[in-house]
Amino acid sequence: MSYTQHSMGSGSRTARRTFEFGRTHVVRPKGKHQATIVWLHGLSDNGSSWSQLLENLPLPNIKWICPTAPTRSVAMLGGFSCTAWFDAGELLEDSPDDWEGLDASAAHIANLLSAEPADVKVGIGGFSMGAAMAFYSATCCALGRYGNGNPYLVNLKAVVGLSGWLPGSRGLRNKIEGSHEAARRAASLPILLLHGTCDEVVPYKHGENSAHSLSMAGFRLLTFKSYEGLGHFTVPKEMDEVCNWLTTRLGLEGSCA
Repeated sequence: MSYTQHSMGSGSRTARRTFEFGRTHVVRPKGKHQATIVWLHGLSDNGSSWSQLLENLPLPNIKWICPTAPTRSVAMLGGFSCTAWFDAGELLEDSPDDWEGLDASAAHIANLLSAEPADVKVGIGGFSMGAAMAFYSATCCALGRYGNGNPYLVNLKAVVGLSGWLPGSRGLRNKIEGSHEAARRAASLPILLLHGTCDEVVPYKHGENSAHSLSMAGFRLLTFKSYEGLGHFTVPKEMDEVCNWLTTRLGLEGSCA
């Protein structure tokens, strides 16, 4: 599936960027279908690798949708092309955000969730850049719109991010505080943020800063947990935390064994 975004170039010309998303992998629920989670992979990965891990989690009532990001040039890799949800440079507070890429991926994810039955709760999770995308989608959900102003229509019930960061944190608090509806949505959206203290790819401070930015913006149902000595990968203990949190927050039948 492809998305075309419009951006103003020099003069009055409009530049177009088309994003071709890769294959989507789906893990069907083994029990009663109560929730659907779109899970997003990290930089240079694909949906298949995570679908295999998620299939073995003791969460029989969740349907997992694992899309694959478009292949694009990535600034932090010196322009090397790989699968990426958006273009990213240095992870600095004042680094420019790729709003066009963020919005295109957020719209693709929302589209995957829009076809789910009305009685099924929906959420987004991810690892590394996938976590960044999940957090960005959470802010779109709270604001009720994408960065480009188009309406965001998916009612997220849970957001999970492992070893990630928050794009577009500058000005987020002012945007949310400027709208009663946005403040209400932010206050009611549960977010789980997990990060290893020895992460050498997305340093721990970015997890801390993201949690702080989200909390200050009014996301009151935020849980931030650190894992001592954990690098840029997941461990069973961390995934157990994800299972238990989703079971509680989504009111799933049964428990995470």
